[in-house]
Amino acid sequence: MVRLPAARVFTGQAFDTCTAPNLTTMNAWRKTSPYGAAAVYIGGKNRGCAQPQLTSSWVRSVHTAGWQLIPLYVGAQPPCQTSRNPERITAANAASLGTADGADAVAKASALGMRSGSAIYLDMEAYDIGNASCVQSVLTYVQAWDRAAHAKGYWAGFYGFSQSSAAAIATAAGSHKADLPDALWYARYDNNADTTTGFPFASGLWTGHRRGHQYAVNKKETFGGATVTVDHNAWDAPVAVVN
Repeated sequence: MVRLPAARVFTGQAFDTCTAPNLTTMNAWRKTSPYGAAAVYIGGKNRGCAQPQLTSSWVRSVHTAGWQLIPLYVGAQPPCQTSRNPERITAANAASLGTADGADAVAKASALGMRSGSAIYLDMEAYDIGNASCVQSVLTYVQAWDRAAHAKGYWAGFYGFSQSSAAAIATAAGSHKADLPDALWYARYDNNADTTTGFPFASGLWTGHRRGHQYAVNKKETFGGATVTVDHNAWDAPVAVVN
């Protein structure tokens, strides 16, 4: 087992939005919003939004302003998922693709100044977890992705939906599978800003500051004169370690 550097944990309210906001907005929100952390989409061939703001300079600036950052990587998606994502998992490529994407996630994080000890969250969208072969292919991919992140000293997080992608990972964790995510960011839209009450899986899973909960989505909010449409998250989990 790889021994990882100590995690940097943030506990509080976090937001995520598709395109990283500009520095003016981030500074205004830091002063007047309830949020202390922001998720940013650092890479992946299935990343859906352009990121003109997301540079190493931006990362340093927002971190200096007091933000904690949650890097999110949109990796390959399940073979049984209904989507047009350009990168898909198959039974044949699951292990090799997971290894390559995990290495790429680390490279993208490192280039942004998020160093060893950072957590990177793999985004796995909803899919049919009644399809056993699909579940196995996704699990193989996730395990390979996690090993690649761990090999470089990064914590492997996972973002998924409580009734599908996250549920499959929770089932694997309950069966004590190896190389599973260190932290779970689960989407459950119950408007409950908490990571314990209403946790949808076995209570012993991902304890000890290893959970994020996306509890509401697509909320248009204005702070300091700057308006952004965001998703709401209760956070008690590792974040990026910024140089």
